[in-house]
Amino acid sequence: MQITPIAESTIGAVVTGVDLAKLNESDWGALHKAFLDRGLLVFPGQQLDDEAQGAFGRRFGALEKLGGPRQKGPNVHISNQKIDGTLARENDEQYRLLRGNEGWHTDSTYMPLASKAAMLYALVVPPEGGETAFADMRAAWDALDPETQARLEPLSAYHSLYYSQEQAGFKHTTDNVYGFHEKGAPLRPIVKTHPETGRKSLYTGRHAYGIPGLPEQESKELLQRLLEDACQPPRIYTHRWTPGDLVVWDNRCLMHRACPYDHSHARVLRGTRVSGDPATELAPTFADERAGGFSPSDSNESTLVAAPQT
Repeated sequence: MQITPIAESTIGAVVTGVDLAKLNESDWGALHKAFLDRGLLVFPGQQLDDEAQGAFGRRFGALEKLGGPRQKGPNVHISNQKIDGTLARENDEQYRLLRGNEGWHTDSTYMPLASKAAMLYALVVPPEGGETAFADMRAAWDALDPETQARLEPLSAYHSLYYSQEQAGFKHTTDNVYGFHEKGAPLRPIVKTHPETGRKSLYTGRHAYGIPGLPEQESKELLQRLLEDACQPPRIYTHRWTPGDLVVWDNRCLMHRACPYDHSHARVLRGTRVSGDPATELAPTFADERAGGFSPSDSNESTLVAAPQT
């Protein structure tokens, strides 16, 4: 097995000479170390069925169940292809969610328990476009001046899929297909300390809004500026998919986004999402007016336990 850091980027390594369906404990130890160090691993030319991909995902922790008809075993298809084989069009919620994902984000921050890690495996890719870009929010934090870091340390922001889809030009409705997003708006620190490495990173993305204590416009401008400044070379890596590629990344310190493509072509990626540790990824959840007047009392008590401000 060879682990080669991606040149000219602060994140990522390409791993060759390993079959993830037959991973031994020694190789897993080396991969996990590289995962924490580089934040993202690329495995070209893998031959993984649904169960093998799920088994590799469980190496990182318990899997998150997204639910809905797109759930395939332990994984879910992130695709513009419907179950009947036709392609989603502009009026379809499936299409709108995929277009929304073209904004920089971290998985599941709009749910009470955010994701720890995620992976995508390429099944069908369009002839051009449709890449996935990743951004190193650790390096983005390190690049900030001390005065800005001090200002950001005590701040938090709410996270909402309804808000992010609205900003992308779409009105989202709860359909129990894309995550358990009816749980309200979690309040998450803007600066996150990685629970395993101890490194600090920015923790924002397209779902973030409404910093308590700041006027709405000032909050929006600050979050947008942080996002734009963070997602710049050499802190980014854009992966052009080839069928058989698997990419796994650390949601606790990276953001990502889908790149545009011609939706007259199919794009099918099999996704696995790893649940976060409740001690560090569970956030207090509050009413999200965009979700139709959700009240925290409508949810399970466990979703309302405040996470440590890490």
